[in-house]
Amino acid sequence: MAAVSTPVSLPAYDHKRYFFDKLGLSERLLERCLGEALSAGGEFADLYFEAVTSSSLGMDEGIVKTASQGISVGCGVRVISGERTGFAYTDDLSAERLLKAARTAALIASGPQTERVQGFTHTNTPQLYPVTGVSADAEISSKLKLIARADRAARAFDSRIVQVRASLNDELRRILVAASDGTFASDTQPLARLNVLVIAKDSENTARGTSGGGGRVTLDFFSGDKSPEHYAREAARTAILQLGAIAAPAGDMEVVLGPGWPGVLLHEAVGHGLEADFNRKKTSAFSGLIGQQVASSKVTVVDNGTMPGRRGSLNVDDEGNQTQETVLIENGILRGYLSDKLSSRLMNMPNTGSGRRESYQAIPMPRMTNTYMLAGEDQPEDIIRSVKRGLYAVNFGGGQVDITNGKFVFSASEAYLIEDGKVTAPVKGATLVGNGPEALKYVSMVGNDLALDEGIGTCGKAGQSVPVGVGMPTIKLDRMTVGGTGR
Repeated sequence: MAAVSTPVSLPAYDHKRYFFDKLGLSERLLERCLGEALSAGGEFADLYFEAVTSSSLGMDEGIVKTASQGISVGCGVRVISGERTGFAYTDDLSAERLLKAARTAALIASGPQTERVQGFTHTNTPQLYPVTGVSADAEISSKLKLIARADRAARAFDSRIVQVRASLNDELRRILVAASDGTFASDTQPLARLNVLVIAKDSENTARGTSGGGGRVTLDFFSGDKSPEHYAREAARTAILQLGAIAAPAGDMEVVLGPGWPGVLLHEAVGHGLEADFNRKKTSAFSGLIGQQVASSKVTVVDNGTMPGRRGSLNVDDEGNQTQETVLIENGILRGYLSDKLSSRLMNMPNTGSGRRESYQAIPMPRMTNTYMLAGEDQPEDIIRSVKRGLYAVNFGGGQVDITNGKFVFSASEAYLIEDGKVTAPVKGATLVGNGPEALKYVSMVGNDLALDEGIGTCGKAGQSVPVGVGMPTIKLDRMTVGGTGR
């Protein structure tokens, strides 16, 4: 999928009306709360209102075994004084409880008052995803049909498929952000994800395969090319492939990463280290390196929250700022970090619209949206042909990264040997071990086939999880350590 960032054409929608008409808020009440939040001193205060309706369905062995629906409403109040942050939240949106939460946050961050509440400036919300007609309360029968189709398709793929689990999770999140600096923004954010997990077994081996996708989409998304059958067959294919896989070799070798989801390695090994809070605290391997060469000249990495319908995209971030496309690494040179309001103020750098939080119960921090490497000029087949002996990693499972030094370990869920320029046997048990900043210096070829993941990414940081996207073209690393038990 090409990386484009042109907003889709959608009718205008007044996102804030939900909070005013249905939850009884008013601009006057918001001003009172912000005034109370700054009453004990402070430089800045904001209110983050959130209303989420969600549902989850899970099918195992052809039987619906999990089903849930939920509604969550609340407000988080933040006050900043220097580097000190006071935070309180409430799930009761009455004036009394909101003012109490504001006073609590004020006392935690108490300090010399330097700012007063400014008049609100309404942010013009872009339209990157559908709003009208979106509902997390869609007929349960429609959702059940989707996961039942996935279950049937996976079982029909091969007689060696012995277990299938399919699930569908969707939500509709409404937010309203008001701040003492005049910020006033709102948004309505759909999110849906379908997942399939299968277990395959033969006389000697057992293997598993997973697949899934979605984004900021309606359920109609799954009626096209990205159907339940598509994900089911992909999960089953991966599992069956692993049954016949040989043990991965071990040692330093050339490694080719396939397009799309392998960008998760980029996200973890490099992306987190480019978030401004880690660099402000000087705990990142990239601290103090802006303007310096940190990767091969063939590497350009961007974070882009403006891609229509993508899982990591947002019309506005959780501080009320419009998201943007931010160049992080350009031709191997580190150009900047991802920042939120706090980091941009303390580091005297531009705000990239990267302030995100898991819910109204959490404070925002700099986070990625959709992070990917731009396409190069090499043909993917030429990249494969250039490898005498190496590993071709097409898909990844779990991984671990230490952002203080960039060291990572990732397990490949689908990988193959490359022998004399040809992709040969599938391998199992392959792990990639390296250092993010160091690994990028070994990128010698970059394909022209940039692809983004299917829409499954969830990023964890400081106990908070948010949806994200990743991507990359096919790339070749001249050297990387591969862990395995084969030869």
